[in-house]
Amino acid sequence: MAGTVQNREAFLNQIAERLGRPRITKPVERPNWNFRPQDEVLKSATQDELLEVLKEQCKRIHTTIYTTDNSELSSVLNEVVTNYGGGPIVTWKDERFSHWGLDSLMKQEWPNQDIHVYEWDHTKGEENIAKAEQANVGITISEITLAESGTVVLFSDENKGRTVSFLPATYIALIPKSSIVPRMTQAAQKMREIHQNTGHVASCINFITGPSNSADIELNLVVGVHGPVKATYIVINDL
Repeated sequence: MAGTVQNREAFLNQIAERLGRPRITKPVERPNWNFRPQDEVLKSATQDELLEVLKEQCKRIHTTIYTTDNSELSSVLNEVVTNYGGGPIVTWKDERFSHWGLDSLMKQEWPNQDIHVYEWDHTKGEENIAKAEQANVGITISEITLAESGTVVLFSDENKGRTVSFLPATYIALIPKSSIVPRMTQAAQKMREIHQNTGHVASCINFITGPSNSADIELNLVVGVHGPVKATYIVINDL
């Protein structure tokens, strides 16, 4: 249900009055910059070259990265989960898991190994968060992936809870190779295109760069304070 903005005009009029100028009621004209150096970084890189940049950045952000295709994805994902100590596992509710041939692993093989898999269900409310808190592994999908910084971009909605990526002890991001772009500049452009084409964009967009890392003023690195202690990216060749 759409919300209602209360007292907007009075509020904006008061701000303009305090600033000592009239209200700006016309749209701001987009400036035409003479130079846009942000567009030049990795401008001509191929998807294979961007993947190599991503791999190098993963070394810096303490993130393991695998590359695979659909035929081997199930095996690679199972290996990563096993290395992380198994379940419980929490995932988004996303038809791409089925499209990539993961139903057998998630709904048969893991349960048969007593690895519990919980799929996000927006009708269950707070239970979703409790399941994410109890999970050892969280699995999501990157919508846009920044090669330069090693960042995955997650779009939240009712089937894609935010807590899946940061409450479990470890985290796995499935990355379509086609989602890899040079940097934040192209990610912002893609999100703008999505809004222009569909009329909406996710209300919550998370940019996640590897596992949780924090450093105090003396630059002592602490892992896991604000999220998973380990992260793995699995790049799927979908091109």
